Amino acid sequence: MEFITSAFKEADWPHGAKPEIAFMGRSNVGKSSLINSLLGVRGLARTSSTPGRTQSLNFFAINDQFHFVDLPGFGYARVPQSIRTSWGDMVTGYLAKRTQLVLSIHIVDSRHEPTKLDLQLHEWLKHSAKPRLIVATKSDKLSNNELRASMGRAQRVFSEDKVVAYSSRSERGRKDVWRTIESAIE
Repeated sequence: MEFITSAFKEADWPHGAKPEIAFMGRSNVGKSSLINSLLGVRGLARTSSTPGRTQSLNFFAINDQFHFVDLPGFGYARVPQSIRTSWGDMVTGYLAKRTQLVLSIHIVDSRHEPTKLDLQLHEWLKHSAKPRLIVATKSDKLSNNELRASMGRAQRVFSEDKVVAYSSRSERGRKDVWRTIESAIE
């Protein structure tokens, strides 16, 4: 596993036909922690307590077989509106044009209701017929009863998609996510 590049425009995207798995969600939802946890490494994808640190499409080579792509978070971030708008254009262009994209992992926080932006992203992915998986992170921060209620709510909202409860700390859901990734890249 290795970092390949940060892409701010289409010309920066890696060339080649390797399948890509994109990770997307609100700022501070745990995208980088999910990536690091799936790979069993620390610090490959940068984590931060400050939302909005990822400002480009970050490509990672995984075993020289496929790529993980860490997309900028949407929603709350302490950056100018013009930069947030450019992130939206960059992400939308990537999702619409990238033929190597075989799976979009839409990350939500298991502790909160899906936001309007989560619902918009889900509708766009659904409308675009993009293969997708919903991963509800930070599940270790909820009691079993709270998690059961949260997952029921998420499954109702995202009724057509599989929703996986995930914890970067306990690795809950790790095998389920990997099974979906492996199926997508075959």
